[in-house]
Amino acid sequence: MHPAARATDANLVRGHLALGDFALTLCSDGTYLLDGGAMFGVVPKTLWQKRAVPDDLNRILLGLNSVVVRTGSATLVIETGVGNKQSEKMREIHQTNAQLPASLAAAGVDPAEVTHVINTHLHFDHCGWNTTLHADGSVTPTFPNARYFAHRGEVEHGHLQLDRDRVSYLSPNYDPLIESGQMTLLDNDSIRRDPTILPGVWVEVFPGHTAQMMGIHLESHGQHACYIGDLIPTSHHVDPTWVMGYDLDPITCIEQRKRFLARAIPEQWIVLFPHDHHIPAATLSLNEKGKPTATPLLQL
Repeated sequence: MHPAARATDANLVRGHLALGDFALTLCSDGTYLLDGGAMFGVVPKTLWQKRAVPDDLNRILLGLNSVVVRTGSATLVIETGVGNKQSEKMREIHQTNAQLPASLAAAGVDPAEVTHVINTHLHFDHCGWNTTLHADGSVTPTFPNARYFAHRGEVEHGHLQLDRDRVSYLSPNYDPLIESGQMTLLDNDSIRRDPTILPGVWVEVFPGHTAQMMGIHLESHGQHACYIGDLIPTSHHVDPTWVMGYDLDPITCIEQRKRFLARAIPEQWIVLFPHDHHIPAATLSLNEKGKPTATPLLQL
């Protein structure tokens, strides 16, 4: 077990933020363990281990952060964690907790009240609780009254089951929602025409980690936050060149990080990280060397 694992599992609700009229609650599907080398790609271990301490199997502790946004007229959930469909082998490898339902309950969120769910992309650790697997093998929507949104290209890519990343796509996380009509599939053209999901909430494609990964923008009364997905998975990845081995196109990822930072830093956006268990939200600035650095808004 990672030395930091389970240290804060009792804290089911990671924190609260106000964004204009929006109320943001940071919930969590718990923690999981991934190989540190894979999380930092070509960055030497002598550098990355100063930021993320590995265990004796070279794994680092990561969070599974979901954000509940109450706008006043809607309740939105951004990302749904790993869920409960992992095989026993994968649960053992990743040491997952499957705690999002308990986290939502602790935050006072009834799944039936959720009106919208957005997935930045459809890797298993971002959409797992879109649906719930039951003991009889059936799968039902976790949020029965919600409209779900994902990128059509993610579904198409997942259906290809390519050797490079087929393990990342579990069709029960999204196919039942598509078949029932509960999931709306976006594409680049529709996003260019109108990226708005609901007032003050809109999406933008940031390719690199996957070809169609989306960032989710939140705006209210001049304040701006962005759930940036795996373009910048943790506060340790704000340097544009610290990309992951998991990124399908690392060169594009670097370019897209620079594009994001060119707006997020001067406009002082709140950046919401999907996998930073200790710093789920921060603002960004440039240090004395001109390198991006994160200033935590929540540090756990």
